[in-house]
Amino acid sequence: MAKVVVIGLAGDDRLWVADLDAGTVSQIAKPTQGPLAVANDLRISSGATVHKGVNLAVAAASSDSVSGGFMDG
Repeated sequence: MAKVVVIGLAGDDRLWVADLDAGTVSQIAKPTQGPLAVANDLRISSGATVHKGVNLAVAAASSDSVSGGFMDG
């Protein structure tokens, strides 16, 4: 099973796809139709948080804060 996650950060309209098996992260084009487009429009227009199949996601200021065990407040 491939482990792929689509990521969008608050305040940033771009979307990213992370392929966890390959260890890569790439920007993807804004979807124009389908469920991903609907979810993306919701997060941009109303600040909605959309998740499916992810049980932990935390935005951090740097990788140092993550590797040190600290989370941004």
